[in-house]
Amino acid sequence: MDWNGTSTDFILLGLFPGFRHPKLLILVILLIYTTAFAGNSVLLVLIWLDPRLHTPMYFLLSQLSVIDLAYISSTVPKTAANYFQGSRSISYFACAAQMFSFLTLGLAECILLTLMAYDRYVAVCNPLRYAVLMRPQVCLQMAAAVWTGAALAALVHTVYPMHFPICGSREINHYFCEMPAILRMSCADTSVYEMVKFVSTVVFLLVPFSLILASYALIFLTVLRMSSRKGRNKALATCSSHLTVVSLYFGQAIFIYMTPTSAHTPEQDQVGAVLGTIVTPMLNPLIYSLRNKEVVGALRKCTGRGRDCKKCPIPQHGAQKCSICSFQSVHNQVKP
Repeated sequence: MDWNGTSTDFILLGLFPGFRHPKLLILVILLIYTTAFAGNSVLLVLIWLDPRLHTPMYFLLSQLSVIDLAYISSTVPKTAANYFQGSRSISYFACAAQMFSFLTLGLAECILLTLMAYDRYVAVCNPLRYAVLMRPQVCLQMAAAVWTGAALAALVHTVYPMHFPICGSREINHYFCEMPAILRMSCADTSVYEMVKFVSTVVFLLVPFSLILASYALIFLTVLRMSSRKGRNKALATCSSHLTVVSLYFGQAIFIYMTPTSAHTPEQDQVGAVLGTIVTPMLNPLIYSLRNKEVVGALRKCTGRGRDCKKCPIPQHGAQKCSICSFQSVHNQVKP
């Protein structure tokens, strides 16, 4: 209750409240959630169990899987519970907690995707220094910076919007507590905060997206110089797959957060949110990892169907062929 005795609870109208077949919609969402949860969980287990996957690239991928698991779990279970229980209310503090977790995970994914692009840039364009630039201490520092920076920025963008006064109906035309939906209900002047939101979006979305594009541009230039046509086509196909997910995630986030709240409808916000918080976590393990031969080999090994891999020619790299050697073999295909 607030100071004048009115309820501070919000009402979540749900996922596309005007949709004619809500039962079909929630079943599709639950199917996507199950697929995303299973794919990311399997990937985490494989990276943890297989020593061949204890490399910087897969360490970053494991962080992405953790983010995706928490990301999709921060919205879908509550949405499904509200639908099956017939309850749409969410308390003020639960709404703030959901917004904070959602923003933290979203910002963390933006930063992490940038670091993953940097990892691939070093691996392809500067493989001889890969072991130095991506040593374990650096990877741990990267992970700490991702979570700390994302949490601090999310705290600011949770406290500020939640303090705006709400006038009239407390119905949120969304399936979770998202910043634009809260701002749309406010009767105060939010123009100053809209500017703060725009600047933060440039820092956490536009700059990382530009760095990712720059990294892949340099990777493409290096790949195009490869003498092996097969290796060149494979590398280009891999990069294009990664860029598809990056474009999907950053595109919807830039549309929602870099434009004024009044410039798009609640339905458009929901479409963007579904792409970023539900579809992308399902696609990430498929595109980034499960199509990777090393991950497939680890899966076969865990199920007892794997074969011994070719031994690495460098003794200190261990018995199995390592990622650094793979990157160096790719680099050797580049014309001098």
